[in-house]
Amino acid sequence: MREQWISEELANLETRGLYRNLATYTGAGGRLSIDGREVLNFTSNDYLNLARHPAVLGAARRLLEEAGGSAAASRLVSGTMPWHGELEQRLAAFKGYPAALVYGSGYLTNLGVIPALIGRGDAVFIDRLAHASLVDGAVLSRAALHRFRHNDSGHLAALLARHAPPRGRALVVTESVFSMDGDIAPLAELARIAAERGALLMVDEAHATGVFGPGGSGLVRAARIEGAVNVSMGTLSKALGGHGGFAACSTALRELLINRSSTALRELLINRSRAFIYTTALPPAVIGAALGALDELARRPDMGSELLALAEDMRRRLCAAGLDSGKSNSPIIPIMVGDNRRAVALAGRLRAAGILVAAIRPPTVPEGTARLRLSLTLAHTAADLALAVDTLAHAAREEGLL
Repeated sequence: MREQWISEELANLETRGLYRNLATYTGAGGRLSIDGREVLNFTSNDYLNLARHPAVLGAARRLLEEAGGSAAASRLVSGTMPWHGELEQRLAAFKGYPAALVYGSGYLTNLGVIPALIGRGDAVFIDRLAHASLVDGAVLSRAALHRFRHNDSGHLAALLARHAPPRGRALVVTESVFSMDGDIAPLAELARIAAERGALLMVDEAHATGVFGPGGSGLVRAARIEGAVNVSMGTLSKALGGHGGFAACSTALRELLINRSSTALRELLINRSRAFIYTTALPPAVIGAALGALDELARRPDMGSELLALAEDMRRRLCAAGLDSGKSNSPIIPIMVGDNRRAVALAGRLRAAGILVAAIRPPTVPEGTARLRLSLTLAHTAADLALAVDTLAHAAREEGLL
C-alpha cells in the first residue's frame, strides 16, 4: 500500500523513544486538569501569569465587542485596523526601536523576516541551537547556511571571515534566551563581530521579552545594543500571555537591505515578507490582549525580576538535590537525562505523582541530550517549587538517575 510507510515511520519513532501524541488539558496558570485530575504545571510559557489576568481579558473583551472576531483580511488588503498600528507603536517604544511589525505568530515572524532580508547569493550565520523557526526561515531564504557553535563568538568570527559573501549580504541570527537550555547569548560580543564584518544581526527575544531588561523590554535593551541589532524579534504568546509575534526594526544600515536607501526595514518587510503579506491580520481580541498585557507590565515593571528570583531559588533546590540543570540562567530550567526513553519514563513518573513536566527529545534538541524542561511562571509559589523538587528527586532515584 502507498501509505504503509507512514505506519512504519511511526513505529520507528516509537522504538527510538521519539513518538509524540496530543493530550487535552483544562485549567490555567500553575495548575492544569488531566482527565479530571489536577497536576502542578511546569510546561507553560505564560511566564508572568498574564493569560487570564483581568487587565488582559478586559482589553481583549472590549475590542472583541467593538470590532468583532476577525480582521477578515490580510494587512495589505483591508485587515489593518487602528489597533494594529497602536500595538506596533507600543511594541517599538517598549523595545527601544523606531518601528515594529506584528505577525500572526512567533514562528511566522521568523519565517517571514529572514527571507525578506537575505536570499540567493547571501549568507546566514546561525547559532547551532537556535529555534526551529529560525532555521526554517534561513533554509527558506535560499542563502548559504552556516551554523556556529552554540554561543561561540570566536567560531562565528571565523565563519564570517571565511564565508561572508563579497558582494552579497550576511545575516547573523541568534536567540537571546535559548528555549531548551535556558542559557543566555553573549549579545554584545556577537553584535561587535557582526558590525566589524558589516553583517546584519537578528536576535530572537521570544523568551526574554517581559522577563529580562528594563521593565521586561528584553536583553537587547538591557545590553544597550538596539542600534547594533537590526531586528529584535519577540512574541506576544509567552510572557505577554496572548498570541502573535513581532519584529522591532532599526532604520540603520538601510543601504545593506535595498538599493533605495530611503526605504526603512519595516517597509521592506511589509513589501517582501510573505508570512506577513499572505495571511489574515491578527484579530481584534488578540490585539486587545497584547495591549492589556503591556499596560499591566507598565504598572508592574518588576514582574520579570520576581520571576528570575524564583528561578534562581529553583536552581538552588535542584542543585542541592543532585540534579543537573545545565547552564540555565532563566525561568527555563532543563533537567539533563540524555536517553530519550528514560526522559519519557521520568516525565511519566512525575505525571503520575501530579507534576506535569515536558520530556524534550530530538529533533528539538541534539541527539543524546534529551531532558525534562521545567518552565517557571509567577503562578508558582515557593511551596510548589519545594514539592516539585522533592517529587523529581524521588522519581529520578526510582529511574536510576540519582
